[in-house]
Amino acid sequence: MSNKRALDRSGPPTRRPGGRQALTGKAWWPWLKRGAVAVFFVLVASLLVSRARTIDWGQVFASLQQYPLTATGSAVGLAVASLLLYSCFDLLGRRYTGHTLSAPTVMMVTFVSYAFNLNLGSLVGGVAFRYRLYSRLGLHTGVIARIMSLSMLANWMGYVALAGLVFSLQPLRLPASWPIDSIHLRLIGLALLAAAAAYLGVCAFSRQRTLQVRGHAIELPTLGMGGLQLLMGAGNWLLMSGIIFVLLQQRIAFSAVLSALLLAAVAGVITRIPAGLGVLEAVFVALLSPQMPRHELLAALVAYRLVYFIAPLGVASLVYLAMEAKARQRGTPKVPG
Repeated sequence: MSNKRALDRSGPPTRRPGGRQALTGKAWWPWLKRGAVAVFFVLVASLLVSRARTIDWGQVFASLQQYPLTATGSAVGLAVASLLLYSCFDLLGRRYTGHTLSAPTVMMVTFVSYAFNLNLGSLVGGVAFRYRLYSRLGLHTGVIARIMSLSMLANWMGYVALAGLVFSLQPLRLPASWPIDSIHLRLIGLALLAAAAAYLGVCAFSRQRTLQVRGHAIELPTLGMGGLQLLMGAGNWLLMSGIIFVLLQQRIAFSAVLSALLLAAVAGVITRIPAGLGVLEAVFVALLSPQMPRHELLAALVAYRLVYFIAPLGVASLVYLAMEAKARQRGTPKVPG
C-alpha cells in the first residue's frame, strides 16, 4: 500500500447543504460547544475524585511501605515502560496511513486514550478520546478509523498469541467450581495459537486487501506489520504482568501471574465493568489465594491499580487539558490524511 493510496481514501466527507455547516452557523452553537466541554471537564474531575474515593489509601500506603525500594521502583519502571510501549501503538497507524502528525503528538494522543481506556472502558477511552483528539488535530474520520483498528488489533492479537502460548504450554490449575479445567484451557490455548497464525496468514496471502467497514476502506497490514503488531501487543501484556509480579515480591511464579491477568482481562471484557473494578481482584483471589494470603494479594493489586490506573489517569488528564487548550488557541489545522 502506498501512502498516496492511503491519503486518497481519507479525503474529507461530502458536505450536504443545510447540514453541519448550517448547524454550526447558529448563534447558540459556540455556547453549546463551550458548555459541552465544560461539562466534560467536570465529569473528568468527578471521575478522578470517585476513583480516589474507592481506594483505601491507608492500605495502599501501608502496603507500599512494606515493599522493598527495589520492588516499588521496579513496578513504577515497568509501568512507565508499558505506557511508553502502548503509546507507540498508534505509530503503526501513522506509518500505515501516511498522515503527517509528529510522532510525539501521536504518542501523547495514544497515551491519553489508553489511560482513559483503562479507567472508563474502550468505548470512551479507546474510541471517543482518539476521535476527539485526532479530529482536533485535523485527521479525517477514515484515517482515525484505520489508526484505531490497527492499534486495537495490535493489543488483542498480541493477547491472542501470548495467551495461546501460555495456556497451551503451561495451563494454570483452575478452581474446581469453574466450568472449565486445565485440559480445556490447554485446548483454548491451541485454538488461540491457530487464530494468531491465521491472522498472519491472512496478512501474508489474502488477495482481498481492502475491507469496507461502515463506509471506510481499511486495508490489511503486511505480514511484517502484522508480526510487529503481535510482538508489541504481547510485549505490553508481559510488562503489565511484570508489574504485578514484582508487587507480589516474586512469591508467585511469573507464568501463574501472567495466566491470571490474561484470564482477568477476558472476564473484564465480558462483564463490561469500567476498569474491571472487582473483576481483576476476584480472578486473582480465586486463582492465586492458595499460594499467598488473601490480604497480601489484594494489597498488591491495590498498589497495581495505583501505579498503572490512577496515577496515569491523573497525568493523562493534565495532558488532555493542555492539548485542548493548545488546540483552541491555534484552531483546528488542516492536516493531510
